[in-house]
Amino acid sequence: MYEIDGKVDEILRTLERDGRISNVDLAEKVALSPSACLRRVQELERNGVIKGYRAVVDREKVGNGFSAYVAVGLSDHSKASQEAFERSMKLAPQVRECHNVAGAYEYLLRVEVADLNSYKVFHTDILGVVPHVNSITSYVVMGSPKDERA
Repeated sequence: MYEIDGKVDEILRTLERDGRISNVDLAEKVALSPSACLRRVQELERNGVIKGYRAVVDREKVGNGFSAYVAVGLSDHSKASQEAFERSMKLAPQVRECHNVAGAYEYLLRVEVADLNSYKVFHTDILGVVPHVNSITSYVVMGSPKDERA
């Protein structure tokens, strides 16, 4: 585990809010010299603490404004079944996130599609035909008052 001090925490929080901030502006915000700030950011990148930078896309504007979280239960809890399910989800472009979770279900998915009809097609024709899928519980996103994903 990488040791996070106060300055590194400030750098990470700032970059999470604005990954395109210039090094000079970042250094000013966290009260470091630009060279010291750049060294720290490069070290965070080298050590895999910062995995990459992303664009935050308005999904509605690109035709994928319908979001749902989907809890999926499997009928077979073997490693092979889980790996097969995960491979299927990696191939489904509608699945933006797939998490193996503890609790009543094995997986939690974040799905983004154009509309309810598109979700029905995903639910029936993609998720519904994956072997060992035993239960599907959908939670339609009606609004997101807080969303810190980048």
